[in-house]
Amino acid sequence: MFDGLQCNMSNLSQLSKAKTRSICAENRSGDKGGGGRAEVPLDDDGQPTGPAQALGRGWKVKPSDTIAAGTTLELANIEGPGCIQHIWMTSTGVYRNLILRFYWDGQEQPSVACAVGDFFASAFTSCEVFAQISSQAVCVNPGNAFNCYWPMPFRKRCRVTVSNIGDADATLYYQINYALNDVPEETAYFHAQFRRINPLPYGKIYTILDGVRGHGHYVGTYMAWGMNNCGWWGEGEIKFYIDGDIPDGKSVDESVAEYGGDCFPTINGTGTEDYFCGSYGFVDGQAKQYKEYTTAYAGVPHIVRPDGLYQSQTRFSMYRWHITDPIRFEQDLAVTIQALGWREDGFLLLQDDIASVAYWYQTLPTSIFPEFPEKKYLEII
Repeated sequence: MFDGLQCNMSNLSQLSKAKTRSICAENRSGDKGGGGRAEVPLDDDGQPTGPAQALGRGWKVKPSDTIAAGTTLELANIEGPGCIQHIWMTSTGVYRNLILRFYWDGQEQPSVACAVGDFFASAFTSCEVFAQISSQAVCVNPGNAFNCYWPMPFRKRCRVTVSNIGDADATLYYQINYALNDVPEETAYFHAQFRRINPLPYGKIYTILDGVRGHGHYVGTYMAWGMNNCGWWGEGEIKFYIDGDIPDGKSVDESVAEYGGDCFPTINGTGTEDYFCGSYGFVDGQAKQYKEYTTAYAGVPHIVRPDGLYQSQTRFSMYRWHITDPIRFEQDLAVTIQALGWREDGFLLLQDDIASVAYWYQTLPTSIFPEFPEKKYLEII
């Protein structure tokens, strides 16, 4: 019988024994019959207060949670087996100051560690700046409503936290929709890892992902690329090192030299804009301007353009989902991309501001991620 965990149009009519559940600020446990139970808060005199004070329990008493500066909120702690099917959230404050983490089956190390904005392919947006994304895995809708449709199965337990590393409290509205049922044996676990280098050292290659060990498949890349030079910047090739392309026990940084290297990838891209399913510099030839686009599997939904004053650097927000063409590995995986522009006699080595999120599925255990950058290093200025 259909397990009801990973749903699409082809199986939507099939019945299942899966149990549908949902977690939000009004039902923190996700329990059956657990929604709408929040009590109307009382003021110092014991009188009802807040927007629902005249309506009472069950009338939108607690639609959000506050995450105090320097604290971590546990959004979900779900006993499995099951699968997260959809996440919606929106927040106040600086999106890079909210760090999202997922822990599968009791692991101490996270399998997802990412700034909220970058996780939803929106590094350069804010409460005042919106860029729509219409893709199969991530949608961002007006008001900066972040939506994620990556299926996230787990067998024993799923734990989700958000840490506020900022100096001000943040308000978070959220809904985590999931189903409970047995997870098929061949199912892998969702992973996502954030990285950022600013600036990229001269002659170095940017590492999107390294140190992955296990059996799995790579399903997506998000990049937030800030130019530190004039001219075209997207000639660099993406490279996927699969199952022994990198010598055992070495990192991709150790194995690939500054100007090429003696380790060769199984998959080699042709250029940055090509990898993100564009061409010829993302340029609208008629308007002779960069052109945003958002599609099911790839897009450049947000380009930050100089304003003639303090907003002086051009920035590109780009995603590429390998939903129909996952990159499969059986033992290990590393992913890099070059930062190359043009100069009179050939390519120009760039020192840009580059951040990325790698998305993949794999067997457990999860390798320990690099230490997450501190608040000041995450800033986009």
